Amino acid sequence: MAKQIVIDPVTRIEGHAKITIQLNDAGEVDDAHFHVTQLRGFEKFCEGRPFSEMPSLMARICGICPVSHLVASSKACDMLLGVRIPKTAANLRRILNLAQIAQSHALSFFYLSSPDLLLGMDADMEKRSLFGVAAAQPQLARDGVRLRSIGQQIIERLGGKRIHPGWTVPGGVSEPLSAENRDFVASLVPEGIRIARRTLEWYRGVLGNYEEEITAFGRMHTLFMCLTNADDTLEMYDGHLRIGDHQGNVVADHLRPAEYEDYMGEAVEEWSFLKSPYYKPLGYHEGTYRVGPLARLNLVKSCGTPLADEELPFFRSLDTQSSFHYHYARLIEILYCFEKIGELIELPDILSDRVRAYAQPNNEFGIGTSEAPRGTLTHHYQIDENGLIVRANLIIATGHNNVAMDRNVYEVAKHFIKGDHITDGMLNRVEAVIRTFDPCLSCSTHAVGQMPLHIQLVAPTGEVLDEVKR
Repeated sequence: MAKQIVIDPVTRIEGHAKITIQLNDAGEVDDAHFHVTQLRGFEKFCEGRPFSEMPSLMARICGICPVSHLVASSKACDMLLGVRIPKTAANLRRILNLAQIAQSHALSFFYLSSPDLLLGMDADMEKRSLFGVAAAQPQLARDGVRLRSIGQQIIERLGGKRIHPGWTVPGGVSEPLSAENRDFVASLVPEGIRIARRTLEWYRGVLGNYEEEITAFGRMHTLFMCLTNADDTLEMYDGHLRIGDHQGNVVADHLRPAEYEDYMGEAVEEWSFLKSPYYKPLGYHEGTYRVGPLARLNLVKSCGTPLADEELPFFRSLDTQSSFHYHYARLIEILYCFEKIGELIELPDILSDRVRAYAQPNNEFGIGTSEAPRGTLTHHYQIDENGLIVRANLIIATGHNNVAMDRNVYEVAKHFIKGDHITDGMLNRVEAVIRTFDPCLSCSTHAVGQMPLHIQLVAPTGEVLDEVKR
């Protein structure tokens, strides 16, 4: 008899989601889906607000990565003003964004995924948490907590507070960096680098324990997409978009983020509030791509910092199509972030007072794109003649990964779940493939067009008494 397995909620992710797995009469997986079950609606309730409020308003989308939204939103507002912001302001935004990426990556790797990586996928469910990690290997847990703290302290010194800072504004940043804060940020960099290198060394040692998961998490091939720059290195703030395939071929390059509607489509599925962007020239499904650390390290020539680049040859000797290696890429990016912060904070003009350009709105549309911890992030605004928001469209990193996550769930469920006896370890592996993407569902639930809403009123007998679809 056919059977359905529901994992609800999916644990150790940011936000709320569930997974359904459909078994056939033989106990084999027929189908599986990843459902995002919450809706935020920021695009709608910001309508009518002054565009100048958007960076601070959009930062409230998420408590984990508010800086990412702050930066992308500010860049969209720069375009509305029609200004080129001062170079120092751009570099200060870069430092803030890098600190955000480092602390968010630390949250994903240490708090959410390291219990599986240290204790094993079949470990006692009660112990699969950061507390279990602290009991088994205290130094690893301390490193995770400390890395997050370092990233958040840098955000606080620049932005005034650790969560929802409002320092990044249309035209630049609101205040220049003080010498005291520059020295404090610089003092944190060496410790961040030491911890990142220590964790990479530990991770290489345990990677061989997960060969079956690496294979199972890599059965799906997709395109990849990320920002890069003229040096062909990691670029978290600006630059052009590149799309590549699973064989290492560049499919499209030098794509202008402000023209995203020309090459990026947005679809909706009835089982999720999370929309599904795709590469338009190849169509929906064929144009599925992944974004985030794995995509970035697969598409750039090098990281652009010495120690992170030393890690690339080993990373590229792995099956980098496997979503399992999001973890490795994430650790390399933590190392890159602290190295890059160390470079930027020592620039001679980093204390310049010229950090903001002032203007009235000069454009009807503004589009801002940057790299967030989980991948490419775009904010797109339209304003009226009074500078009030008429329309907003957000394409969030987790949304870019939606179709890939859904198909990865199916492939992993099909590999690990067979027969009538289903173990906790099997289900944990299905959840674990979602964790590799580090989805942030608070950020990502922004639907396009008509909402795929379906409500049924069901009697205790199971009879559907009424239903609404729209």
